[in-house]
Amino acid sequence: MGKILIIYHSKGGNTKKMAEYVLEGVKKISGHNIRFKSVTEATQEDLLWCDGVAVGSPTYLGTVASEMKKFWENCLPIWQKIDGKIGCAFSSQGGWGGGAELTCQALGTIMMNYGFLVFGVTDYVAHQYTPHYGAIQAGEPRLEKEKDSCRILGKRLAEWVAVFIDGRKESHPLEGHYKRNPWD
Repeated sequence: MGKILIIYHSKGGNTKKMAEYVLEGVKKISGHNIRFKSVTEATQEDLLWCDGVAVGSPTYLGTVASEMKKFWENCLPIWQKIDGKIGCAFSSQGGWGGGAELTCQALGTIMMNYGFLVFGVTDYVAHQYTPHYGAIQAGEPRLEKEKDSCRILGKRLAEWVAVFIDGRKESHPLEGHYKRNPWD
Protein backbone atom coordinates (compact mmCIF):
# COMPACT_ATOMS: atom_id res chain seq x y z
CA MET A 1 0.00 0.00 0.00
CA GLY A 2 1.27 3.43 -0.93
CA LYS A 3 1.75 5.92 1.88
CA ILE A 4 0.64 9.53 1.42
CA LEU A 5 1.35 12.48 3.70
CA ILE A 6 -0.57 15.74 3.55
CA ILE A 7 1.25 18.44 5.47
CA TYR A 8 0.06 22.03 5.73
CA HIS A 9 0.50 25.28 7.62
CA SER A 10 -2.56 27.43 8.24
CA LYS A 11 -3.11 30.41 10.55
CA GLY A 12 -6.52 31.57 9.35
CA GLY A 13 -7.86 28.17 8.30
CA ASN A 14 -7.89 28.63 4.50
CA THR A 15 -4.90 26.41 3.77
CA LYS A 16 -6.23 23.77 6.17
CA LYS A 17 -9.53 23.74 4.23
CA MET A 18 -7.55 23.29 1.03
CA ALA A 19 -5.68 20.40 2.68
CA GLU A 20 -9.00 18.77 3.59
CA TYR A 21 -10.09 18.93 -0.07
CA VAL A 22 -6.72 17.50 -1.14
CA LEU A 23 -7.42 14.65 1.32
CA GLU A 24 -10.83 14.08 -0.31
CA GLY A 25 -9.05 13.73 -3.66
CA VAL A 26 -6.49 11.28 -2.29
CA LYS A 27 -9.31 9.11 -0.94
CA LYS A 28 -10.83 8.78 -4.44
CA ILE A 29 -8.07 6.29 -5.27
CA SER A 30 -8.30 3.35 -2.88
CA GLY A 31 -5.47 1.41 -1.33
CA HIS A 32 -3.35 4.04 0.43
CA ASN A 33 -2.30 4.70 3.99
CA ILE A 34 -2.73 8.42 4.69
CA ARG A 35 -1.36 10.82 7.29
CA PHE A 36 -2.88 14.32 7.57
CA LYS A 37 -0.82 16.71 9.70
CA SER A 38 -0.18 20.36 10.32
CA VAL A 39 3.42 21.46 10.01
CA THR A 40 3.63 21.70 13.81
CA GLU A 41 2.55 18.03 14.13
CA ALA A 42 4.64 16.60 11.28
CA THR A 43 8.05 15.08 11.89
CA GLN A 44 11.01 13.88 9.90
CA GLU A 45 9.68 10.37 10.51
CA ASP A 46 6.55 11.29 8.53
CA LEU A 47 8.69 12.22 5.53
CA LEU A 48 10.72 9.03 5.85
CA TRP A 49 7.45 7.05 6.07
CA CYS A 50 5.63 8.46 3.04
CA ASP A 51 5.90 7.65 -0.66
CA GLY A 52 4.15 10.84 -1.72
CA VAL A 53 3.46 14.19 -0.10
CA ALA A 54 1.17 17.15 -0.72
CA VAL A 55 2.57 20.29 0.90
CA GLY A 56 0.41 23.34 1.59
CA SER A 57 1.43 26.79 2.76
CA PRO A 58 -0.23 30.17 2.80
CA THR A 59 1.53 32.81 0.74
CA TYR A 60 3.13 35.46 2.91
CA LEU A 61 4.94 38.34 1.21
CA GLY A 62 4.79 36.40 -2.06
CA THR A 63 6.40 33.20 -0.82
CA VAL A 64 6.32 30.23 1.58
CA ALA A 65 5.35 30.83 5.23
CA SER A 66 8.37 30.81 7.53
CA GLU A 67 6.87 27.96 9.59
CA MET A 68 6.83 25.67 6.54
CA LYS A 69 10.30 26.69 5.43
CA LYS A 70 11.62 26.08 8.95
CA PHE A 71 10.14 22.56 8.90
CA TRP A 72 12.06 21.73 5.74
CA GLU A 73 15.25 23.35 7.04
CA ASN A 74 14.99 21.14 10.13
CA CYS A 75 14.78 18.08 7.85
CA LEU A 76 18.34 18.50 6.58
CA PRO A 77 19.49 15.49 8.67
CA ILE A 78 17.35 13.22 6.46
CA TRP A 79 18.47 14.83 3.19
CA GLN A 80 19.32 12.06 0.69
CA LYS A 81 17.22 9.60 2.72
CA ILE A 82 13.96 10.85 1.20
CA ASP A 83 15.17 11.03 -2.40
CA GLY A 84 12.71 9.82 -5.07
CA LYS A 85 9.44 10.52 -3.28
CA ILE A 86 6.54 12.10 -5.19
CA GLY A 87 5.49 15.64 -4.27
CA CYS A 88 3.02 18.40 -5.09
CA ALA A 89 2.03 21.74 -3.59
CA PHE A 90 -0.95 23.96 -2.79
CA SER A 91 -1.22 27.49 -1.47
CA SER A 92 -3.72 30.08 -0.32
CA GLN A 93 -3.22 33.82 -0.69
CA GLY A 94 -4.95 36.96 0.54
CA GLY A 95 -6.14 37.96 -2.94
CA TRP A 96 -5.68 36.97 -6.56
CA GLY A 97 -2.22 37.97 -7.73
CA GLY A 98 -0.81 37.50 -4.22
CA GLY A 99 1.86 35.02 -5.33
CA ALA A 100 0.34 31.60 -4.62
CA GLU A 101 1.72 30.11 -7.86
CA LEU A 102 5.16 31.39 -6.83
CA THR A 103 4.69 29.75 -3.43
CA CYS A 104 3.81 26.44 -5.12
CA GLN A 105 6.92 26.75 -7.25
CA ALA A 106 9.02 27.57 -4.16
CA LEU A 107 7.60 24.52 -2.38
CA GLY A 108 8.41 22.46 -5.47
CA THR A 109 11.97 23.80 -5.43
CA ILE A 110 12.32 22.85 -1.76
CA MET A 111 11.09 19.32 -2.53
CA MET A 112 13.40 19.05 -5.56
CA ASN A 113 16.35 19.90 -3.29
CA TYR A 114 15.45 16.78 -1.34
CA GLY A 115 15.21 14.74 -4.56
CA PHE A 116 11.41 14.62 -4.81
CA LEU A 117 9.70 14.04 -8.14
CA VAL A 118 7.43 17.09 -8.25
CA PHE A 119 4.39 17.38 -10.52
CA GLY A 120 1.64 19.76 -11.56
CA VAL A 121 -1.76 18.91 -13.00
CA THR A 122 -2.65 19.38 -16.67
CA ASP A 123 -6.38 18.84 -16.20
CA TYR A 124 -8.88 21.69 -16.10
CA VAL A 125 -11.49 21.60 -13.34
CA ALA A 126 -13.53 24.45 -14.88
CA HIS A 127 -13.29 26.95 -17.72
CA GLN A 128 -9.85 28.60 -17.47
CA TYR A 129 -9.21 26.98 -14.06
CA THR A 130 -6.38 24.48 -13.60
CA PRO A 131 -3.81 23.58 -10.94
CA HIS A 132 -0.84 23.51 -13.36
CA TYR A 133 1.71 24.46 -10.68
CA GLY A 134 -0.38 23.27 -7.75
CA ALA A 135 -3.79 24.20 -6.35
CA ILE A 136 -4.04 27.90 -5.52
CA GLN A 137 -6.74 29.91 -3.85
CA ALA A 138 -7.50 33.47 -2.76
CA GLY A 139 -9.03 33.17 0.69
CA GLU A 140 -11.27 30.27 1.62
CA PRO A 141 -12.21 27.78 -1.11
CA ARG A 142 -15.97 28.23 -1.55
CA LEU A 143 -16.77 27.60 -5.22
CA GLU A 144 -16.81 24.03 -6.53
CA LYS A 145 -14.01 24.78 -9.00
CA GLU A 146 -11.84 25.97 -6.11
CA LYS A 147 -12.55 22.82 -4.12
CA ASP A 148 -12.15 20.63 -7.23
CA SER A 149 -8.71 22.11 -7.90
CA CYS A 150 -7.57 20.77 -4.53
CA ARG A 151 -9.36 17.46 -5.04
CA ILE A 152 -7.77 16.81 -8.43
CA LEU A 153 -4.33 17.57 -6.98
CA GLY A 154 -4.88 15.00 -4.24
CA LYS A 155 -6.33 12.49 -6.67
CA ARG A 156 -3.36 12.90 -9.02
CA LEU A 157 -0.94 12.37 -6.12
CA ALA A 158 -2.78 9.17 -5.21
CA GLU A 159 -2.73 8.06 -8.87
CA TRP A 160 1.03 8.59 -9.17
CA VAL A 161 1.69 6.76 -5.91
CA ALA A 162 -0.56 3.90 -7.08
CA VAL A 163 1.24 3.71 -10.45
CA PHE A 164 4.86 4.24 -9.43
CA ILE A 165 4.92 2.77 -5.92
CA ASP A 166 2.25 0.05 -6.03
CA GLY A 167 2.63 -0.84 -9.74
CA ARG A 168 -1.08 -0.28 -10.42
CA LYS A 169 -0.79 0.86 -14.05
CA GLU A 170 -4.57 0.94 -14.41
CA SER A 171 -4.55 3.99 -12.09
CA HIS A 172 -2.57 6.06 -14.61
CA PRO A 173 -4.51 9.24 -15.54
CA LEU A 174 -4.19 8.44 -19.24
CA GLU A 175 -6.07 5.17 -18.80
CA GLY A 176 -9.31 7.10 -19.28
CA HIS A 177 -11.07 6.12 -16.07
CA TYR A 178 -12.51 9.64 -15.74
CA LYS A 179 -13.12 12.73 -17.84
CA ARG A 180 -9.99 14.89 -17.68
CA ASN A 181 -11.35 18.01 -19.38
CA PRO A 182 -14.89 19.27 -18.78
CA TRP A 183 -15.14 20.36 -22.44
CA ASP A 184 -14.25 16.99 -24.03
